[in-house]
Amino acid sequence: MDDPVRIIGAPTDYGANRRGVDMGPSAIRYAGLDDTLGEMGIDTEDAGDLLARGTEQIDVENDLPEGWNARYLRQNEDVCTRLAEEVEAAVGDGRFPLVLGGDHSIAMGTLRGASQDADVGAVWFDAHADFNTPVTSPSGNVHGMPLAAALGVGAFEDVEWAQAPGLSAENVVIVGLRSLDDTERPALVDSDVTVLPMPEVDERGIVDVTREALEVATAGVDGLHVSLDMDFLDPNEAPGVGTPVRGGVSYREAHAAMENVGEFDERLDVLRSMEIVEVNPILDSHNETAELATELAASALGKRIL
Repeated sequence: MDDPVRIIGAPTDYGANRRGVDMGPSAIRYAGLDDTLGEMGIDTEDAGDLLARGTEQIDVENDLPEGWNARYLRQNEDVCTRLAEEVEAAVGDGRFPLVLGGDHSIAMGTLRGASQDADVGAVWFDAHADFNTPVTSPSGNVHGMPLAAALGVGAFEDVEWAQAPGLSAENVVIVGLRSLDDTERPALVDSDVTVLPMPEVDERGIVDVTREALEVATAGVDGLHVSLDMDFLDPNEAPGVGTPVRGGVSYREAHAAMENVGEFDERLDVLRSMEIVEVNPILDSHNETAELATELAASALGKRIL
């Protein structure tokens, strides 16, 4: 990573169904993110955290369209709008925005900000597709909707603040999928999103799968966004997440995937933005998930053994 990195915290749990993920940015910082990147020779600037009120201080909105189920969507709109501005400003200043979540709903802000003046692709490392909408979600938790929102799918068609203007479905790849709601499956199948689920990782190996994902995501675009949900990993490796799903990637597979991201960027200089989400210190053990998140960020930004 040649560009200086601007760290932006988005400490929200509006999209989640369990408290604690709003402390994710603090946990990752405590795990030594700034020092780790500094030891790599990367110039870092910490922009601090966006202000976000705790859910215990607010009421769930009741002004949504009839038939919509999306808890704290108005609060998500506020945070993601401000996050998009921060990310866009970082890119404009020649800095690489590294966003720390918070739950995965913040991706709506990161992607919108990164794609304001450019066509981007996205690799979505996640156990889940995040392809529900307010009319398909069985839970109403917005962290299960950000990819559909960014692409303007279904009920999100007219929700401008949630959309990424420079993102197209044919340049989106989900890696590691192993949990999919029946309600989101039809829209995902009908979309141009490429899905490389865990059985394919098992069969082909994480390196081959990640390389394909990067090629698809960057075909004909100006830059690449990487979204790393820590539940991409198996819960034995990353216990501090809100929606763990057994059968995820191992410690070394996760590093291999991020190392491939870093090597790809070293060759082509395409990495435009990244977010790391769903670190929940309340559910963690000795901050190991946050420490692993820090390690994986370093791998994606170019750290190597040799």
